[in-house]
Amino acid sequence: MKFAKFYLIVIAAMLLNISVLASNKEENSYFSGDSVTVNLNAEISLWYEYHKNGDYKTAMNHAWTIIKTQPDFNKYKFYKKMEEMMWYFHDSLDASNELHQLAMDTVLYVYDLALKYDDSPKYYLPRKAFVVETWFDFEPDSAINAYKMALAENPDLDPYYVDRLAMLYIGQEDKIGALELYAMLAEKYPEDARWNEKMLGLAENPEELVELTKKAWELDKENIEKAWKFANTALKIKDYETAIIPLEYLVSKSPDVINYWKQLSSAYDKLDMTDKAIDGYKKLIELQPDGKENYVNLALIYKKQDQLSVARTYLQKAMKVDPEWDYPYWIEGQLYEQTARNCVTDKFEFEDKLVYQLAVDTYRKAATKTGTYSSAAAERANSLSNSVPEQADYFFRKYKAGDVIEIKGKCYSWIGRSITVPK
Repeated sequence: MKFAKFYLIVIAAMLLNISVLASNKEENSYFSGDSVTVNLNAEISLWYEYHKNGDYKTAMNHAWTIIKTQPDFNKYKFYKKMEEMMWYFHDSLDASNELHQLAMDTVLYVYDLALKYDDSPKYYLPRKAFVVETWFDFEPDSAINAYKMALAENPDLDPYYVDRLAMLYIGQEDKIGALELYAMLAEKYPEDARWNEKMLGLAENPEELVELTKKAWELDKENIEKAWKFANTALKIKDYETAIIPLEYLVSKSPDVINYWKQLSSAYDKLDMTDKAIDGYKKLIELQPDGKENYVNLALIYKKQDQLSVARTYLQKAMKVDPEWDYPYWIEGQLYEQTARNCVTDKFEFEDKLVYQLAVDTYRKAATKTGTYSSAAAERANSLSNSVPEQADYFFRKYKAGDVIEIKGKCYSWIGRSITVPK
């Protein structure tokens, strides 16, 4: 039976040999050593058949002959199959101790040949790094360097290998190295919460995480990506004062990046650095004329400064960009309310009621728009119903339904609006 089986294998090998010769006529089939002549095509055929039938031990004998004879042979996924056999010898309980040791002794040599002749470094480098890390009792730096080579070759390296490199960094107490890797993964895979969780796990508290990103940037001060990670980490814990440092650097290096200016202007605003916030939002308007939020943010700053006319000018620009957005109308209604409250003295006069009516009319307009403030605007209009003119107020002043009344007097001259007497 053994002879019959061997006979079938040889016949199959011969058939494959004919195929190899037909497909590669220029290849010399015979190589002579000092005292041995090797039929390379026969060795290839036998290796291929034994491998296909799962007889890895016999296949490996022929594979070594191929490597010794022609190491640049890379057809039929030769080196991937060599790797497969090596891993089998290393991991399988069916493999003898002798074969296990063979894998240990030769696997790195095989990987080096594969990297030289197979032209698939993106495939082999991380797998070699894994073997260096898990098969041998090398110093951690050996595995770290191997993974770094794999990452340098392929920036889109599978997160599994990047995570292993990060864990090696952690084992060497290199929190900054691990942090940079997890930050990279968090940015590439925002839907995967693991990477942010691992970043947080590196630090005892969020403040330490900010400090780690700061150190990472300070060690590589011209690195824009590290500056942004530092800024973004500080912004997440609302440490706006710290965030300003890298954000100012970022806008100096990349003055046309809208997101950098948005974050910086917002940080200035939250820290009441009013003049810088105004300059920042104006820069944003220059870069992004159709950015409706920039106009509203400027309006809110001027509103806080009681420069209501200027605030309304920017609200109107936001309305022009998006006429159906409720937010600028909601803020405009607040401007009229704010003016009325500031102007009312001991006596609640007809002019005050007219301004409240203008606020109500503006809130009602906001309620007809789309957005998150329409319902709040409708509620606010109803809550001011006792502050607007009554029919008697119009009657005694000889106003009738449909008349247009200009708002003026007291401190209302900036408004320049009118209301229509309701029916």
